[in-house]
Amino acid sequence: MNLKLIKRYIFTFVKIISTILITSAIGLESWNIYALITNTNLSSSLNPIFWIERFAVTSHFIESIIAAFYAPSRKKMPIKYAIYTFFVGTIGLLELFDRENDSSTP
Repeated sequence: MNLKLIKRYIFTFVKIISTILITSAIGLESWNIYALITNTNLSSSLNPIFWIERFAVTSHFIESIIAAFYAPSRKKMPIKYAIYTFFVGTIGLLELFDRENDSSTP
């Protein structure tokens, strides 16, 4: 198989998994906030999971800010690409900075 074809399959797989996990992390954090508002006790064994999801959401948020900042230089809409990068993560940034897709490269 061609290396570019393998890269495309891996990127597609990671984008799907990342979107599912980030959406689940948002749901998990919503559940946690709801539990705090209603004074419901959650198991303390879930604390490591909450910290992992908060780290993931925070890192994806930072990546989306970077994507929004650099998107106009790549002739992309900032808010649209920021949302895309938030859900797919680092792969969105890799696609944004990919030299093969850059029309300004000689």
